[in-house]
Amino acid sequence: MEQRKHWWNGKWGRLARKDVYLRVSGDQWYVEQRAGGSDGVSHFFEFDGEDAALDMVRGMLNGPDEWRELSVRPPAR
Repeated sequence: MEQRKHWWNGKWGRLARKDVYLRVSGDQWYVEQRAGGSDGVSHFFEFDGEDAALDMVRGMLNGPDEWRELSVRPPAR
C-alpha cells in the first residue's frame, strides 16, 4: 500500500491531534481518519476510485481546524 497524502490539523497532544491519510493499493483507494496521534483511534474507508476518496478527504478537512498537508516521501526505487 502506498501513502499518497497526509494532512494534520496542526494541533499537538493526544486529545487534540487529528490526521487524515490517503493511500492506494492497486485500484483501491483508502482514507484513514485518525484522532489522538500514533496511538489514537482510526476509522478506515475504502473506495473504488481516487475522486471518491478525495471527496471524502475534502469533507473531513472542512471545519474549524487549520489543516496542513505534510510532505510524503516518494516511493523507493
